[in-house]
Amino acid sequence: MSFFITPAYAEGSAAGALDPGMFNLVFLLGFGLIFYFFMWRPQAKRQKEHKNLIGGLAKGDEVITAGGIIGKVVRLTDDYVALEVADGVEMKFQKSHVAAELPKGTIKGI
Repeated sequence: MSFFITPAYAEGSAAGALDPGMFNLVFLLGFGLIFYFFMWRPQAKRQKEHKNLIGGLAKGDEVITAGGIIGKVVRLTDDYVALEVADGVEMKFQKSHVAAELPKGTIKGI
């Protein structure tokens, strides 16, 4: 039915409209800021906390590994940690697999 209706075209562009190139730039910058504040920055903070945890390990600390194994630190080297998981049972892990340090006495309470 559009045969009988003449199309109406705009005379000119609106005065306040953004240039498409400028809009894309603003959109890209906004997306970058959102990515930084919601993803990159919190991840960097967690990495820094984990690095401080690994660097602060000492003999006698009670820790939990990424796999959920709870043990007491008996030996430390540069890259590895030996955990006593039961009386006379030691397991060796990479330091990076230590997930958290537990309060003293946690193992006895379990």
